[in-house]
Amino acid sequence: MDIQTFLDLCVGKWLSQRTTHCLDEEKAENNKTEIVIEWLASDDERLVGLCQQVEVDPSSTLGGLCASWDTTASWDRSAQRGATVIVLLPDGNNPEDGQLFQSTAQSSSVLSGHYSLGADEALTLKLEQDSTHWQERIWFASPNLRLRNSLILGKEGQKNTAFYSEIRRMPPKDKEE
Repeated sequence: MDIQTFLDLCVGKWLSQRTTHCLDEEKAENNKTEIVIEWLASDDERLVGLCQQVEVDPSSTLGGLCASWDTTASWDRSAQRGATVIVLLPDGNNPEDGQLFQSTAQSSSVLSGHYSLGADEALTLKLEQDSTHWQERIWFASPNLRLRNSLILGKEGQKNTAFYSEIRRMPPKDKEE
């Protein structure tokens, strides 16, 4: 599988089940989230805006993704909604590896990092801001079952990990009949 096929598989509406573990506090929590992922062409205004912030030519990117989410409220937390834009900039002639830039509607800052699609067809994303490191690995068990795990190492040594199982709710619009 190449990177474009992988990204195309990500597009759609997903039901995500997440289990998060805070390793320092020996605490776990679960939640459900509706995630909508859209493909962004290199001329999409959201992609162009992010590229301008990081001084990258939009035509040199693979394109990008916009993910929006709506997390169901649980007994001790309120519902959470948000969106993020991710732009992928390939390294030279190898589109399977490169830089990534991410911005969220909740923050004016842009995170930068690295992406890599491995021979095992799993996409690894690595981001860093200040002393916080994020690493996420995404793979498909089938075209409509996506799995992810993440690790966050915080500024003061906090460690959080999460596992997500995501089921596609509906096919992308261009595949509907």
